[in-house]
Amino acid sequence: MGLLRGVARTAVISGTATAVSGRVQRRQAGKFAERDAATAAERQRAFDQQFAAQPAQQAPQAPPPGYPPPPDPIQQLKDLATLKAQGILTEEEFAAQKARVLGG
Repeated sequence: MGLLRGVARTAVISGTATAVSGRVQRRQAGKFAERDAATAAERQRAFDQQFAAQPAQQAPQAPPPGYPPPPDPIQQLKDLATLKAQGILTEEEFAAQKARVLGG
């Protein structure tokens, strides 16, 4: 009977330890979840404040009246190609003007 009593006692101790361990784990998980939620909320508030502090991006403004619109680069290249085909521009002049139009 001593062996049975020892096994029963070990089972009770093991069950108690498991229950306590589970309770501690649940408590810690809850604490960590609260901490993570607070951290996420703080980061979201900081992001919102930073975003609110930045001015909204505005659409590009049209040129003031009386100024001609900026030239269309595609049309400029077509015009240069026409001038080159007519023999008015040399290959070097065409390359230089093309680089100027493309910003390079």
